[in-house]
Amino acid sequence: MDKVYLDHSATTRTDEDVARLMVEYMTDLYGNPSSVHSFGRVTRKAVEEAREKTARAIGAEPNEIIFTSGGTEADNLAIRGVAYANKKRGNHIITTSIEHHAVLDTCKSLEREGFQVTYVPVDEEGLIKLEELKKAITDQTILISVMHANNEIGTIQPIREIGALAKEKGIYFHSDTVQSLGKIPVNVNDLNIDLLAVSAHKFYGPKGIGCMYMRKGVRLLPIIFGGAQERKRRPGTENVPGIVGFGMAVEKAVSLLNEQIPYQTRLRDRLISGIKEKIDYVQLNGHPTQRLPNNVNLSFRFIEGESLLLSLDMKGIAASSGSACTSGSLDPSHVLLAIGLPHEIAHGSLRMTLGKDNTEEQIDYVIEVLPEIVDRLRAMSPLFADRAKAVIPQKKGCCSNVQ
Repeated sequence: MDKVYLDHSATTRTDEDVARLMVEYMTDLYGNPSSVHSFGRVTRKAVEEAREKTARAIGAEPNEIIFTSGGTEADNLAIRGVAYANKKRGNHIITTSIEHHAVLDTCKSLEREGFQVTYVPVDEEGLIKLEELKKAITDQTILISVMHANNEIGTIQPIREIGALAKEKGIYFHSDTVQSLGKIPVNVNDLNIDLLAVSAHKFYGPKGIGCMYMRKGVRLLPIIFGGAQERKRRPGTENVPGIVGFGMAVEKAVSLLNEQIPYQTRLRDRLISGIKEKIDYVQLNGHPTQRLPNNVNLSFRFIEGESLLLSLDMKGIAASSGSACTSGSLDPSHVLLAIGLPHEIAHGSLRMTLGKDNTEEQIDYVIEVLPEIVDRLRAMSPLFADRAKAVIPQKKGCCSNVQ
């Protein structure tokens, strides 16, 4: 079988129509949008059309969209921008223990500047504890930041309820929707979101372009300086090819949701059930149903995730052990540790994320080759024989009560 790509949460293949449109704006339509001549007017029009498409995709107004270099910059701009603009009102920020590092590291940097940050825990399925969130709110709280769906385990948070709570308390609400937009519906008004981060390469757009949604009336200061672009919120010459590609990609992705959600959910469940039927000592991480339709995150006892990934790669299967942004780290996933997994199980995690081009045949191929790989790796593990004998015999696909 040809190679099977199951790492769509890391990045996606740029759509061919998107790529062709981008090339046109790299070669023929290359004017600077800030120029007043005809070359500039053409590209300015294209940028604003892409802004309108992006706004429609999330239920926003075009003037509430600020283009950035990606989700990481959008998260930084939202969190730092609100913190600096509102520090006279308060210095307290609330987030969760399983956020992407674009949020966690930004919050940690603000702590070094004197801001207070509360990291609300999640339960064993990765859901935020709403009561803990409510208890964390003080009269100094100026921002709550909770991701829509987790990039590693796929759990979808109760964003609407969190946003309603923030609105009731007069607190700005930011959500990282990098993994959710293009996979499930995202509407800023339905979800009570004030600030939102998006990255185009997660839904078949180009890398290096994203946006921040900022609801009208939100007080925010820029974090970089040097021009009047993007309403002085994000200066610098606009990445026109990226922006027009973003606009087309997000429009396509949203138009395909009704088709892709049931399709990818079916493939996801087929993959999960097939693996759990054939392999012992494996567990699903994240919420069993309240999860992204394309996300499968499993932990395999007595196996190192890196060895599993390399073995799969030799079979032509591309997956990951967690976030692509932390692939160089030897530490176990902070997300898996936060949901209560011990280090030795967290180290044996595998994330497989589906895309619109995956097929049932590819899923069946993974189900066929993965048990052989797991058996071979466990046979080489010095812990497997001894520890497997020490636990209660289990049914296929169960990892509960294993210490």
